[in-house]
Amino acid sequence: MINTRGYVVFIILAMLFMPLVHAQDLSGYRGFQLGMSLPAAAKQAGIDPSEAKVIYQRPAVIQELEWWPEKSANSPAQGDPVKEVLFNFYNGELYRIVVTYDPYRTEGLTDEDLIESISAKYGTPTTPVANIISSSSSQVYSDSAKVIACWEDSQYSFNLFRFSYGSAPGMLVFSKRLNTLAQVAIVQAIRLNEQEAPQREIDRQKQQNDEKSAAGQKARPVNKASFRP
Repeated sequence: MINTRGYVVFIILAMLFMPLVHAQDLSGYRGFQLGMSLPAAAKQAGIDPSEAKVIYQRPAVIQELEWWPEKSANSPAQGDPVKEVLFNFYNGELYRIVVTYDPYRTEGLTDEDLIESISAKYGTPTTPVANIISSSSSQVYSDSAKVIACWEDSQYSFNLFRFSYGSAPGMLVFSKRLNTLAQVAIVQAIRLNEQEAPQREIDRQKQQNDEKSAAGQKARPVNKASFRP
């Protein structure tokens, strides 16, 4: 009798907490799993993987892929508030997702409205005093935005914010492990680019001079033959 009662209690508790566990799955956004490959993400979005831009090539390959849901083959339901999604990849693995919501389809929504809706799926948030980089890794000047609310666990982080240049809300989703690796690689890549910039400029000018000289040598016989004082 005691064993049966314990089993019933276990089942009831499992049923109560099952939705909560499901709601707090922070490993991905709308079916895009953090850690998935670039080809897999592109296929799910309905876009060509070749559209991905290479931002840095060393010490790690950093790429980004833009997705405009309404313009893609795999368009979501009409009226979807998502305007644009930017996927970032570290050595081919999805480590960061920046979601831009449509300002017209989110007009009038307060921070509390957004938090309430997101919390229904991802659980109770925190309100950290922090800023995040919401812009593309390819931009020279990074755009920083204040975090409104955060949903996270030991591996993943969801951050609700509003863009500094407008009232539209956004969501930054990332894998903590991959994001840390990517940020270290980006800092190293920027340092390498700065160190090699003078030599690249010398090489560029040399190539430009060589091309000009080659063009002159090619044109010289023709122009010499036809030249009349």
